Amino acid sequence: MINAISTSAGDRTADNSFALVIHGGAGVIIQEERTPEREAAILARLQESLQTGHAILATNGTSLDAVVAAVKVLEDSPLFNAGRGAVLNSEGAAELDAAIMDGATRKAGAVAAVKRIKNPIEAARLVMDRSNHVLLVGDGAEMFATGEGMELVSPDYFVTEHRKKQLERIQREQSKLRAHSDWEHAVDSLGTVGAVARDRHRNLAAGTSTGGMANKKPGRVGDSPIIGAGTYANNATCAVSATGHGECFIRAVVAHDISALMEYKDMSLIEAAELVVKKNLVEFGGEGGAIAVDRSGNVATPFNSQGMYRGYVREDGKSFVAIY
Repeated sequence: MINAISTSAGDRTADNSFALVIHGGAGVIIQEERTPEREAAILARLQESLQTGHAILATNGTSLDAVVAAVKVLEDSPLFNAGRGAVLNSEGAAELDAAIMDGATRKAGAVAAVKRIKNPIEAARLVMDRSNHVLLVGDGAEMFATGEGMELVSPDYFVTEHRKKQLERIQREQSKLRAHSDWEHAVDSLGTVGAVARDRHRNLAAGTSTGGMANKKPGRVGDSPIIGAGTYANNATCAVSATGHGECFIRAVVAHDISALMEYKDMSLIEAAELVVKKNLVEFGGEGGAIAVDRSGNVATPFNSQGMYRGYVREDGKSFVAIY
């Protein structure tokens, strides 16, 4: 595993401070995607996501609204494995997952294996706000979304030439792949998007959206829509959004584990996030990372993979984005 630093701005306790952290996925970045043009485009879209969320937080908007807005920018970009441009399953279809959680109430909503919802993060918010459930899947999730006024799109909307070629390449080489090989991680893990925020009201929120794993079996669901695995928020501790090989993140209960270490062992955000991502997750064979913000506005972005698309912005509007 490759070591990577976390980001901390020290202890922050100002009541009117806010912070937004985003990610665009973690994993091994394959050589053909390491072009200056592609990396510049990705960093520009990360900046747009940060600016969109910052505009909400700067006008006393809620962390929930900022998270949804920031994630939507990334869902609408074909550069990431979420929304338009999501990876394709073994039958050539995009199946999308998303979740959101409110740290103030610990209410949560999620959708999984949906094929026609343009912005799954919005559907997850509807599940949280307008239903008695946490997770809706497949056709049922789409029926609920349309009943709440969301318009559905054609499944073809999500399919890009890049993802079709990616799937063809994977399936041609399938017999040569080894489970959890570096090459498999390179095409499967990178691209999931997420955001966490602390608003001026000192409320936390987390949201995650993904297309899952390329060439996955139809119906496969990863950690992103599983509360406590890929997404978690609790005002008493932190908000977390994870990215990586979902099965390992589910088994390690990554997002909640970071919160639990803070709550029960009195660890700082940095200490807890580093321990979970760089030790506990590794013991499960998991590669990836997480973004997190605590109740004081401290930020952590640990990852154990080669890279993680990530960024953060604070109340002064100064932002940071990086890949490696």
